[in-house]
Amino acid sequence: MKRLSRIWRAVIETGFIIFLFYSNLLMGQFTRSNSVDGKSLLFAIGNIFTITNFVIGVICALIGYIVVEYLRKKL
Repeated sequence: MKRLSRIWRAVIETGFIIFLFYSNLLMGQFTRSNSVDGKSLLFAIGNIFTITNFVIGVICALIGYIVVEYLRKKL
């Protein structure tokens, strides 16, 4: 049961990091695209959800999770 809780914690923490990554991308994309061409929020959302961004988000989330776990154990 303890192993399962560690897995769930990792999933939740990496998911939260991915959420922050995408929200940051959305804010930047919507601000940039809206100010230039008057594009909509749907255009900005469609522009950020790509395979490349997903892979970058997952890799960064895993790195972030590893760093946070290391710091938890050290402190």
